[in-house]
Amino acid sequence: MVDQLFLLTYKPVLYAANVSENDLASDDNAYVKELKAIAAEEGSGVMVICAKIEEEIAQLEDDEKLVFLNELGISESGLDRLVKASYELLGLISYLTAEPQEVRAWTIVKGTKAPQAAGKIHSDFERGFIRAEIVAYNDLMKCGSYNAAREKGLVRSEGKEYVMQDGDVTLFRFNV
Repeated sequence: MVDQLFLLTYKPVLYAANVSENDLASDDNAYVKELKAIAAEEGSGVMVICAKIEEEIAQLEDDEKLVFLNELGISESGLDRLVKASYELLGLISYLTAEPQEVRAWTIVKGTKAPQAAGKIHSDFERGFIRAEIVAYNDLMKCGSYNAAREKGLVRSEGKEYVMQDGDVTLFRFNV
């Protein structure tokens, strides 16, 4: 009964530890070690960020960001890592729908089947679900277009039992 109340105190916790630039790549920070121990006891998550570096990254152009991150020896910004860690902690994934005018990300619970994912867009999509045409995001980017991915055989047709995967680019077929 308590689970149905959606109380904030029952939500998972992700601690963000703000450290100095020197401590970002190091695991020697005593406070971070202590925080990780506490979080482990609670079943919570911990991520280490440096607000000073995040401020600098926010002021850079995209190509400059990559160079800056490479110089620091990290692959992605703290903000990107925070979003990924939050999704993981909450058990969420995203799938994409693409039209010529817009690309949209839809957030669903990990383990959601295709008809229920279609229902996130509109209840008619779930009710009249026929199939989902799916291509992985990375495959689509390599091909450059949906049609090119289809020609290479990378677009697959999935039915009602398909469990959506993070990064699926999806075209739902339905009939109401």
